[in-house]
Amino acid sequence: MIRTECLTGDAVAAVLDDLARLRIAVFRDWPYLYDGDLGYERDYLHAYQSPGAVVVAAWDGDRMVGAATGAPMEDHAGDFAAAFANRPERLDEIFYCAESVLLPDYRGHGLGHAFFDGREAQARALGRRYSAFCSVIRPEDHPLRPPAYRPLDGFWLKRGYAPLPGVVAGFDWKDIGESRSTRKSLQFWMKPL
Repeated sequence: MIRTECLTGDAVAAVLDDLARLRIAVFRDWPYLYDGDLGYERDYLHAYQSPGAVVVAAWDGDRMVGAATGAPMEDHAGDFAAAFANRPERLDEIFYCAESVLLPDYRGHGLGHAFFDGREAQARALGRRYSAFCSVIRPEDHPLRPPAYRPLDGFWLKRGYAPLPGVVAGFDWKDIGESRSTRKSLQFWMKPL
């Protein structure tokens, strides 16, 4: 039986290593192709120790099998402020739904909805007016794209999110098989709460 829980405050720090391992495992696959390491992950995940952050964790017994994170957008302003520079929404009105990572054997059982429900509930509790996330943009003809890959656009649209035209951020990470980090483009999606 899979259980989910929304963690905030001190409870977040207790699961950051589990979350780091999940990010490394899940984001190694398409479309992220991330060649991660635990040291980088620990630095990156520090943002989720902010007062408004949430980790929605999925557990199979004592094993974390999935998680979704979120935090006030201003906690990520250094990375994403430029993408929103020409938007009418203020960063302090937006809740950023960051990663959703779920091991393959646990997909297709409604956990994606639980992840968004938990993050959107946190956003509303903080008085945010919008919920946003971003997804990596990869070319259709990328050589590592699996033939049976199905984008999640339909799922996101059903949840009320829509891509924001021209709201694209850049973020660096090292792809598998590469010797250094390169810039990736990330498309923002948003919905009113």
